[in-house]
Amino acid sequence: MARYTGPVCRLCRAEQKKLMLKGDRCKSDKCPINKKRPAPGKDPKGRLGKRSDYGRQLREKQRLRRIYGMQEKQFSLFFERALRMPGITGENLFVLLERRLDNVVYRLRFASSRSQARQVVLHGHITVNGRRVNVPSYLVRPEDEIAIKEGSKGLVVIKEALKEFGKSGVMPWMHLDPDAMKGKFLASPRRSDITDLADIKEQMIVEYYSK
Repeated sequence: MARYTGPVCRLCRAEQKKLMLKGDRCKSDKCPINKKRPAPGKDPKGRLGKRSDYGRQLREKQRLRRIYGMQEKQFSLFFERALRMPGITGENLFVLLERRLDNVVYRLRFASSRSQARQVVLHGHITVNGRRVNVPSYLVRPEDEIAIKEGSKGLVVIKEALKEFGKSGVMPWMHLDPDAMKGKFLASPRRSDITDLADIKEQMIVEYYSK
C-alpha cells in the first residue's frame, strides 16, 4: 500500500478525533475537529450507525497506525514482533512504536509532528550515539543519545519545534538538553506512562489481528 499523500486533516475527520498530525495547527482554532466538521465522504451521518466488533477493532487499529504515520504492512510487522516478545502484546506494541527513531525525534521536540520528524530523519539531520541515522523505523535503545547533526543546528524548523519544550517539556522516559540540541532515551516506557494515548484500546488491536 502506498503512503497516504492527501490532506491529513481528512484522517482526523474520518476518526472524529485529533490524531495530532499537523503539529501546532492541531492545537489551534483551525483544526477541523474544533470546528466540529463532519466525517469526509457522501452522507457521513448515514454511516454513523452501530458498528460491529470488527468495525470497532478496525477503527482502533487504523487510529493508532495513523497517529504513528505507518503503512499497513509495516504496522503489522511491528505487531508480529510485539507478539513474539514476552509480556502483554498490546503493551509490547506501544513500547516498539515509542522506540521508533521518528517518534523519539518528535518526543524530544526536534519536530512539531511525527511526519515532520520522519522528514528530519530521512534528510540526515539526526545522529544516534554520534552516528548519522536516516531510517525512521530504527529502534532506539535505552541510554542511546539522539542529537541534531552539527551542520543542521541552524535549521529554523528545528528551532521552532524546540520552543515547545519550554511549554510542555518532554516525556519522563527522556532527557533533553535544548541548548546542545541533544537528548537521551532513558528507558522504554510503560504503557501507563504514555498518557497522551491513554484512550487507545490496544486490546481491540490485538483482537483484530487475532482473527
